[in-house]
Amino acid sequence: MHASTSASTPVGAPSSTTRTLRWRVVDIVVAAVLGVAIGLVFWAWNTVGYAWFTAMDALTPGLGGLAVGIWLIGGVIGGLVIRKPGAALLVEVIAAIVSMLIGNVWGVSTLLSGIVQGLGAELVFALFLYRRFTLPVAMLAGVGAAAGAWVFELFYGSSPNILKTLEFNTIYLVSLVVSGALLAGVVGWLAVRALAATGALSRFAAGREARREV
Repeated sequence: MHASTSASTPVGAPSSTTRTLRWRVVDIVVAAVLGVAIGLVFWAWNTVGYAWFTAMDALTPGLGGLAVGIWLIGGVIGGLVIRKPGAALLVEVIAAIVSMLIGNVWGVSTLLSGIVQGLGAELVFALFLYRRFTLPVAMLAGVGAAAGAWVFELFYGSSPNILKTLEFNTIYLVSLVVSGALLAGVVGWLAVRALAATGALSRFAAGREARREV
């Protein structure tokens, strides 16, 4: 029965929805590893990205959103690799926790941001029923994470963005969307392909797809 099912199903596409969406132990382990690794990337980006954010905001208020994309990449990579419900959210949240625990200027808001951004990416993968993981979908997941970040910052904190001008919020939203699509979406997609090419994702559909393309 298993051999017959596999023969009629493309390589890398599980035979049933139940099987597709079921988490394995290896999924949990890899999600944790990805979260920690991306958390270290977040920590490194805290300095570089914040400097870029500040410089762009000084040039045009709201333009700092162009630097945010790297902080959104966890959900994109998690969703592309694990391809299960909750993967985008879990990896982004683990990465946020790691960044927060190592130490940054944002404290607990880092975790809250991670939850909202992860949910934004998660929603996009869910809209495609966790069955499409192309570059456009990765870019949309980055945009989803960016939208989550924008909504969160609109209301959160002692000086939420809702108190700022419409012009600022419009520029900030557009900047976040561009950054989410490119720095989170495109860079995240390329990072997964590069990782798959090493054979590290051989137990995942992303790795099998990479082998077929060689």
